[in-house]
Amino acid sequence: MILGIDPGLANVGWGVVEDYKLIGCGCVETVSSMDLSDRLGRIYGEVEKLIKKYKPKAMAIEGLYFAKNVKSAIQVAEAMGVIKVCGVKNGLEVIEYTPLQIKMALTGYGRADKDQVEYMVKNLLGLDEITKPDHAVDAVAVALTHMTTNRELVS
Repeated sequence: MILGIDPGLANVGWGVVEDYKLIGCGCVETVSSMDLSDRLGRIYGEVEKLIKKYKPKAMAIEGLYFAKNVKSAIQVAEAMGVIKVCGVKNGLEVIEYTPLQIKMALTGYGRADKDQVEYMVKNLLGLDEITKPDHAVDAVAVALTHMTTNRELVS
């Protein structure tokens, strides 16, 4: 079982996949009126709840890509750090994948758009419809990337 994470400060997408089956997905949200430390604490707590509930073997997280807004990029990087520490503290292997690696693993094309990635997520999992919000879909894509690049994880 793999826990995929699409990191953010306002929205942290998460998805749990096992043997090409979607076990669960959703989004952890924080509000901008909260203090940054409180937002990071909430993210840590909610990710830890997911780890305890689903007991994944590993956590796959999407890496930060270049952002124009330096302040928001730094805050997302802080959230990523909190998420990674949470995974390690709970005994998980934590692996980071770049957006390019995710697109290549799922579509075979590094410049695939969001619709192409969603299409492959839907097909790989045998779903009629894709779960929204987009952050959850992105997290499932990260989990699937880890699964497809580590075939020994599939029974």
